[in-house]
Amino acid sequence: MAALCRSVRAFNINNAFAALNKPASLITRCRGLQTSSASLRAHDSDDEDRGKGWFSRLRKTAQPEQSHSMALSSKETVYEIQFHAVKPEYMEEYINQFSTFQQLMKEKDTGAELVGSFTVEIGDQDEAVHLWSYSGGYPVLNKANTIYRTDADFLEFRKKRNMMLRSRRNQILLAFSFWPPIQPREPSHIYELRTYTLKPGTMYEWGNCWIKGLQYRKTDRNEPVAGLFSQIGEQYTVHHIWAYKDLQTRKETREAAWNRPGWDECVSYTVPLIRHMKSRILIPTPFSPLQ
Repeated sequence: MAALCRSVRAFNINNAFAALNKPASLITRCRGLQTSSASLRAHDSDDEDRGKGWFSRLRKTAQPEQSHSMALSSKETVYEIQFHAVKPEYMEEYINQFSTFQQLMKEKDTGAELVGSFTVEIGDQDEAVHLWSYSGGYPVLNKANTIYRTDADFLEFRKKRNMMLRSRRNQILLAFSFWPPIQPREPSHIYELRTYTLKPGTMYEWGNCWIKGLQYRKTDRNEPVAGLFSQIGEQYTVHHIWAYKDLQTRKETREAAWNRPGWDECVSYTVPLIRHMKSRILIPTPFSPLQ
């Protein structure tokens, strides 16, 4: 037993002396890691200075000296988009009632103009989407809302309409200045409403990219209908509306865009700006100016 104890003590003492000899090599290795890390940081810094990556270029995009909405649009005309979730059994009656409603909006000189009216073919079923314009901006919008809230005919309409709905919501929008103006269209088209929820603070970058992106999407079929972004309601929301002859034409048009130089770069810039996106295929109502 005494011999065993002496052997254990000798083993511990030898290990202790060996450990004293290791720090030099450990320090050497740590210094090597520090040197490597510094080299990596210097390399990354050089890459950023040269602006090699799309993300580094995106962060350095010059910001406007005015608000994003003023830089991207004019407030002379504001738009309202309405989403009405209709009880399935009431859809036909709802469309008839809304036809009467939009006619009343004209007759009562509200200043509101129906730009487009649709039902959803693919997407949220039993949903109606209406787009209104208010030429003259917020004063005209305020006037229209006042008439809508106080006129007896509209009060009666709301009672009937509310019985047919599951829910409804709206947004106040501005139009991107680089998109073509919204014009009535003759039959017959399907429409795609593509909705993007962007990361806060990225609307200006989105606009800069789509100024070029819209050029890459141009064809002789005139597909771009509207480009809008939210001012009141859910923020940092963008709506793009496109017109197509049918779903096959949509497929061919979108695939052809990838063959045009620059479209892939537009996509690579804009995809990282998006939090959420949604697509709906819309069918015009009989009274919609967009057919």
